[in-house]
Amino acid sequence: VQLQASGGGLVHAGESLRLSCVVSGFALRYHNVGWFRQAPGKEREGVACIGSGDRTIYAVDSVKGRFTISRDLLKNTVYLQMSGLKTEDTAVYYCAADFEDNSGCRAHRYDYWGQGTLVTVSS
Repeated sequence: VQLQASGGGLVHAGESLRLSCVVSGFALRYHNVGWFRQAPGKEREGVACIGSGDRTIYAVDSVKGRFTISRDLLKNTVYLQMSGLKTEDTAVYYCAADFEDNSGCRAHRYDYWGQGTLVTVSS
């Protein structure tokens, strides 16, 4: 099982980024995959998760309406489209897979993790 996150970078507040998570070693259609982030000095938190039937959960109120999670089963890829970025979105973003079909979007429920991609939003 592997997850490869990419797409991070340095942007100004208000700009957009799209993160990609390419998965391998398992069937994306049968497992939940989520995006999580960890800012300096803070705990890792769930951002958005997607599961069977494209069911989505946005775990952070501040990203609702700005971030969109989606997946492409043919490309084995999960995306996080981030718009209207704010300085407080600065963090390392990780994608992870849940093999136990847990509800919610909580980091401790996820079993396999990618390496993370840094998103830095400047004012």
